[in-house]
Amino acid sequence: MTVQKTERPPSGPTEVQTSDGGPRPGGPRRSAGRLTGVTPYLLLAPAIIVTLLLLGWPLVNNGILSFQNLNMRQFILHLTEWNGFDNYKEVLTGEDFWRVTGRSVAFTAVNVVLIMVLGTLVGLLLARLGRKMRTFLLVGLVLAWAMPVVAASTVYQWLFAQRFGVVNWVLAKIGFESMADHDWLATQASTFFVVLLLIVWMSIPFVAINLYAATTTIPKELYEAASLDGAGAWKQFTQVTMPYLRPFLYATTFLEIIWVFKAFVQVFTINEGGPDRLTEILPVYAYIEGMGNQHFGMGAAIALLTIVILLAITSFYLRIVLKQEEDEL
Repeated sequence: MTVQKTERPPSGPTEVQTSDGGPRPGGPRRSAGRLTGVTPYLLLAPAIIVTLLLLGWPLVNNGILSFQNLNMRQFILHLTEWNGFDNYKEVLTGEDFWRVTGRSVAFTAVNVVLIMVLGTLVGLLLARLGRKMRTFLLVGLVLAWAMPVVAASTVYQWLFAQRFGVVNWVLAKIGFESMADHDWLATQASTFFVVLLLIVWMSIPFVAINLYAATTTIPKELYEAASLDGAGAWKQFTQVTMPYLRPFLYATTFLEIIWVFKAFVQVFTINEGGPDRLTEILPVYAYIEGMGNQHFGMGAAIALLTIVILLAITSFYLRIVLKQEEDEL
């Protein structure tokens, strides 16, 4: 009795043969290639759609609103009064807008410099500490970073309160009796000092943790080689550490400029832009003109101009960064 063997057909996709015996183009392999080329766009599509809905559509509506004369009367009666570029002309020809713009730029510059310097020092300290102390400090930084902005602003209001504030109590106990009932929110300088402490305190953790993560990418062999060459601590920092940290510093500074420039919650929660509107920055100025004074079209125009100014500042910074990188190459 003989057993007849039969060959099993291949499990993979079969190639389509042409009349001369070769594979026909346009088979399954080409289809797979087309699908692979479309896949990245399909994966990005949900994020793009959500971004357009949540950011693009409100931005378009805000732009339309900026060309209207809209106050509470028009809002209640559902009237649409187009006034062209009158809102922009009134804003750009007024002194208040340019005064607030200069204040916003100076406020952002001071905050970003302090945040980057102190955050870099804390990040370098994390790299030097032992495991237990590093973990303890990281937990504290994460807790400060994770605190909601409104909650942190409320805590700072309590700390610097005039009658029952902790800061005034401590200063009075150590000999500064005149500070017992000091009003920290009575002047422009002291109010900005409180807001600056709040923003710097909340922003240092991001910079410190980011730069500490960057230091872990530096090979230890480079430090050993620098030590053998007789390089001290400062030379090791400038010759070894900084070249690796520079890209992280550029990216972190870019993000901090954006975050500090639009720090609406901290400024408004502490003193609502007071006293006498002397601590208003552009986001607070747009809100007070739009919602507070009920000039909604004016507020929309200020908001769009704020976006344009922020884009100009960030593009200027990026040009400087790219130019420095080209010079290094």
